[in-house]
Amino acid sequence: MKKNLLILVLLITVHHTNAASVDTVSIYSNAMHQSFKCVVISPDTDKSKPLPVVYLLHGYSGWYSNWIIRVPQLKDFADQFKIMIVCPEGGYSSWYFDSPVDSTMRYETYVGREVPDYIDAHYPTIKDRSGRAITGLSMGGHGGLFLGLRHSDFFGACGSMSGGVDLNTMHTKFDVMKRIGDTVNHAQNWNEYSVINMVEHYPKDSLAIIFDIGTDDFFYGSNHALHEKMVKLKIPHDYTERPGKHDWAYWRNAVQYELLFFRNYFDKRKP
Repeated sequence: MKKNLLILVLLITVHHTNAASVDTVSIYSNAMHQSFKCVVISPDTDKSKPLPVVYLLHGYSGWYSNWIIRVPQLKDFADQFKIMIVCPEGGYSSWYFDSPVDSTMRYETYVGREVPDYIDAHYPTIKDRSGRAITGLSMGGHGGLFLGLRHSDFFGACGSMSGGVDLNTMHTKFDVMKRIGDTVNHAQNWNEYSVINMVEHYPKDSLAIIFDIGTDDFFYGSNHALHEKMVKLKIPHDYTERPGKHDWAYWRNAVQYELLFFRNYFDKRKP
């Protein structure tokens, strides 16, 4: 009996020892002159071998630890797919813009370059676009596609879950007007900063794109329209519609499929 108990204790100890680690780090922004916290999930693997990184963005009103609190299974996914998952701070309602009307809001620079620069400097990562992907939920879904399209020389893959891909559907919602200006004097911003219009200028760099939406989500119409537009423009992408709402039950399920997509993308990189 004692022998069996000892074996059980050893097995539990090994299981926990061989699990992904979760760090919370503070990353300074030169663009915004302050530090923000960030969650870094590292798989249990050979520390000398460079890892690909998925940057996973939170939504409107969220914060850096949203994902790991709501989806602790991210640790299992990091181990399963042998990837690092980084969850940066994106502000309450930044929409991941370098705001053209508020110079204090520089989250495109922070999340798109400053955070990855820190991660590359402090962790064993693949330091080129073939080892970087970015995605997120809702506001972060917009951020994933927005940053991926605008910085395809830096990110090789991008995605979105329940993303707000057409800003013109939310003129008075989610603080978008605070970030890019009103719809009269700054009408051009509403078009140029919307993912659904950005795809008309699909980058020359090959970019792996995935996005999905729940059929009961209030962003369903704009996501379906984005898919149809990309089909018409012959832009390669993976698109999924599945039953679900704009909630954590949906995102908890959706994230594993996006991480698998990115793992498959990383596997295709040249050695």
